[in-house]
Amino acid sequence: MRSAGVKGFRAVVESLGGDADALARRVGLDPAVLDEDDILVADWLLADLLEESAHALACPDLGLRMAARHGLDLLGPLAIVLVNSPTTGEALAAVARYLRFHADTIHVGLGPDPSGAPETAAFSYAQDVGAEPPVQAMDAGIGFVHRTFVEITGPGYGLRSIHLSYEPVAPLTAYEDFFGVPVVTGAATTYLRIPADFASTPIAGADEANRARAMAYLESVLPPELEDFPGRTRAIVHETLAFVPPQMSHVARILNVGERTLQRRLAERGTGFAQIVDDVRRETVHRYLTRTSMPLHEISAAVGFAEQATLTRSARRWWGQTPRAVRHGTT
Repeated sequence: MRSAGVKGFRAVVESLGGDADALARRVGLDPAVLDEDDILVADWLLADLLEESAHALACPDLGLRMAARHGLDLLGPLAIVLVNSPTTGEALAAVARYLRFHADTIHVGLGPDPSGAPETAAFSYAQDVGAEPPVQAMDAGIGFVHRTFVEITGPGYGLRSIHLSYEPVAPLTAYEDFFGVPVVTGAATTYLRIPADFASTPIAGADEANRARAMAYLESVLPPELEDFPGRTRAIVHETLAFVPPQMSHVARILNVGERTLQRRLAERGTGFAQIVDDVRRETVHRYLTRTSMPLHEISAAVGFAEQATLTRSARRWWGQTPRAVRHGTT
């Protein structure tokens, strides 16, 4: 993770009368990480820093205090992509694509409301840091997600409730004061319940040229993936499928090429955009059907189908069976 993940830590600790440098050294961190944004640090060390500091300072809501100080600038060039995306859906797709620039153990996703309410959706947040969720780091992370949504759409983005997969150490009133909505514990995953049409919300003042420049930079500095256009197109479709409908125009913008150029490059390799989307959907659906117990309507939404009937038709085309038959068979 980039050390920007603990941006504001020094100010929070000093406001509590603590010694930020001493706390950093206690967990084996060079205090320099507290004052720089781009030092790469093991995620678990930053999580340990927050946990140890919360205990030492008797401050159970330390993570939320960190989130209150975090702005979009924490994300560096990814922030430029977010504020200049035309809709929140494209902004979330960019997060899915480029979040590894900031941290490679944080995972986000957009899916149906686990309670089944058709008018709401769930934006999930998870960290792969140790066997148990690090409470303070999770608080800081989910709090930052909320503040990000507020910054790109305004305060009334429609948050319904917060659901936590871990047992908070701060009073629930601290969460309710921070988020302004009810907080539920004991969830299978940590998520925010938001309006189902959240992804279609336009972002005011978006500048496509600034967005393109920031994406081009992120593409240039991220760890190399498959260099061929089919491979890169496939990766983008896979990472963004649940956030925005798969469109060649969207992928072309991310790759910083024209649609015709992308179409030609794919054809040169014997494939096309529609074929890649279909392949990604088929493989993703098969994985969900055979390795999870995810309900069919959630699988349908996760691969960008507008209705479950489309999933059924696609399964018959792919395997000659219904989704349920695939789930209980050997295909």
